[in-house]
Amino acid sequence: MEEKKYEVVIKIFVLQLASIIMILPFVWLISTALKSPAEVFTENLSLLPETFRWSNFAAIMDQAPFWLYMGNTIIVCVGILIIQLLLVIPAAYAFARLEFPGKDIMFLLFVIQIMLPLESIIIPNYLITKNLGLLNTRTGLILPFVASGFGTFMLRQTFKQIPKSLEDAALMDGAGHLRFIWHVLIPLSRPTIVTFSMISIATHWNDYFWPLIITDTDNVRTLTIGLGMFVQQESGSDWSLLMAATLFVCAPIIAFFLATQKTFIKNFLTSGIKG
Repeated sequence: MEEKKYEVVIKIFVLQLASIIMILPFVWLISTALKSPAEVFTENLSLLPETFRWSNFAAIMDQAPFWLYMGNTIIVCVGILIIQLLLVIPAAYAFARLEFPGKDIMFLLFVIQIMLPLESIIIPNYLITKNLGLLNTRTGLILPFVASGFGTFMLRQTFKQIPKSLEDAALMDGAGHLRFIWHVLIPLSRPTIVTFSMISIATHWNDYFWPLIITDTDNVRTLTIGLGMFVQQESGSDWSLLMAATLFVCAPIIAFFLATQKTFIKNFLTSGIKG
């Protein structure tokens, strides 16, 4: 019994130490974002600035249209997610609950895109987007990502765990496929849907390569491109402004994770439970 207590104490200590190590860079980011340039490079290290310079955030807005970048990023991420859900939920239902010839082969071909990095198909995507006249548009930023093999795979596995008796009861009550999906599958699969939504939004919020390829004006640029241009503009001369801009870019996605982390954790805790 005593040995188990010591093991628990050691595990808690290791986890707390790892948490501090992981969170320290973000704490330093916040600290630097609120300092004056003179306080960044000093002999005495201090997490707390002498005076909190909230004006750093106003200064970055004067130098670059970060609110416009923010709006573009939200439109792109939410647009991708909505279309993904409209496509992957019916696709996952078909692969999980329906029987049709060649289902397994079609599913294998459908999810094979999980193994394909974006860089490997960047040229076909660019040519298709160009031929459709969608370069330098938000639609062009959204279009290549609307079909998600990963999301289809996640939801298919969740739908397969839902008892067949619920489907039989719904059919006996006169529910069709769409009503069964809307009233039964989606409510029971909410943790998985939220988890996929978090992964999708985080992925496209941080996407740099595709927006860099097809955008060349501030009207449609996203936060990652705006931050990259801001770094080049500053050339490392004012670290307080650079950290303020970085904090502005990453704070929304961190807040989104904190707001949905319980559902995210619940999905992983229950992912191995069979219905």
